[in-house]
Amino acid sequence: MGVRLLKTVTDRNVTLYAIIAAFGGFVFGLDIVNLSGAIRFVSSQFELNDVQIGLVGSSAIIGVLFALIFTGPLCDWLGRRSVLLLIAVLYSLSSIVSATASSFEMLVVGRMIGGLAFASLTVSAMYIGEIAPKDKRGSFVGIQQLMIAIGTLVAFLVNYFLVDALETSSWLTNENIWRIMLGSELIANAVWVGALLIIPRSPRWLLIKGREDEAREVLAKTISSEHIENTVSEVTDSLDDETDHTLVDQLKILFSKRMVWVLAIAIVYAIAQGASGMNAVNAFAPQVFEQVGMGLKDTFKQTIGIGLIGVIAVIISIMLVERVGRRFLTLGGLTLVVIAHSLSWYSFESATYTLDEAALERIEESGIDVSDLHQFSGNVYEDDVALKADIAKAFDLKEIPLVSGAIINQTININAVAVLIGIFLFLGAFHLTIGPIMWVVFSEIFASNVRAVAIPFVALVQSISAVAIQQLFPWQLKNMGAADIFFSYGVVASLGLVVLFFILPETKGKSLEEIEEELVKS
Repeated sequence: MGVRLLKTVTDRNVTLYAIIAAFGGFVFGLDIVNLSGAIRFVSSQFELNDVQIGLVGSSAIIGVLFALIFTGPLCDWLGRRSVLLLIAVLYSLSSIVSATASSFEMLVVGRMIGGLAFASLTVSAMYIGEIAPKDKRGSFVGIQQLMIAIGTLVAFLVNYFLVDALETSSWLTNENIWRIMLGSELIANAVWVGALLIIPRSPRWLLIKGREDEAREVLAKTISSEHIENTVSEVTDSLDDETDHTLVDQLKILFSKRMVWVLAIAIVYAIAQGASGMNAVNAFAPQVFEQVGMGLKDTFKQTIGIGLIGVIAVIISIMLVERVGRRFLTLGGLTLVVIAHSLSWYSFESATYTLDEAALERIEESGIDVSDLHQFSGNVYEDDVALKADIAKAFDLKEIPLVSGAIINQTININAVAVLIGIFLFLGAFHLTIGPIMWVVFSEIFASNVRAVAIPFVALVQSISAVAIQQLFPWQLKNMGAADIFFSYGVVASLGLVVLFFILPETKGKSLEEIEEELVKS
């Protein structure tokens, strides 16, 4: 009875520590989605072109590229918990600068500071992977993706209610609504800073630093007492007298021949996950639904569905990861992603757009001046690119973000249900599989003596893939069209599926040291 009670206490401790460490994912989700709601209003206020819109959307990811260069050394020097505290402070600074931005350039700087804080995802995965017991590690690392999903849902709800109130509020305007969206996450930042003060340091980091007594104290809170000595021995043996490697030494090990297999798995996974389209869909969610022909309020209402699907899917993933394993979920998820993108591509490829007098009358009824659109009356467009080209001739950069959705809404002929099924299937598959499982795999496959630089490195690869997708999305939407965008995402997922089918191992139920022994070639 006493042993069972002690085990319950340690499980509760690990759960609490994992949730707190992963709370950065909640703030990350808030941050990404708050921007997705704000972007059309920002674009209108600062009269941004497609490249500038893409830069606002991707500047945070650009920031994380710089952060990841220093994350590994900082984690080795200061410890995982201290770096998480630093990151929480950076999130707060980003919120303040972004919400008070008086120019496009100031907003980009604020977003880039937030990008430095996005490194929390890497550090959280590292920390949780090092405190969780091996038989539950996948579930605990998956908590991070759950927190991201909950954060996105909360932000989608807040954005929707703000947009809904825009029509009737006496103080809410197109000029200040985006500031409220971007500044609202300060509350979550303050909560996270306070919570981080109660979590212990990583026991593996303490052992690396030779602080064995402190490590034992932490292990007593996170695993059964009979496993403490064995865990200490496993970690100590795995370090193999290499605990004082410099950054250069760790990088040499990471890129040595013995690590080729591990690095290949991580890089392919990172590219497949980062470039499959999730960041673009999240960062520009209302614009994505706008392409189906929805009005302003409907696009924001649909984003709530994105949030709900994300939360439900991640919860299911946490329940399944230790039962069916990482490999099955990864390959099954990528298969569903390919199917989803193919469905969206086919639906948009088959769509047409008719700008006749009846459509012009409906557009005018929505409060838009259509005088400059009459010159295009009678046109039937085979794709959205041609329609948007004519919209750009009739409206300026301040007007386009606010009118394009209504114009598409009244001209499009498309199987909207098929598109929505494709989008929501993609979102569900991502959150169920490759979204959370990637971080589980990253936290498991790298040896202790390179983990602090390896996870930030592969996160850097993932971020580069994601920033390319996010930066290009507005330009692609205007110049390539929705069909070709979803086709390109499907190609990336297909290639990732094929390669990972041959190289991705199963790691469930194994200790970090057992995985290291199997994967690292001597």
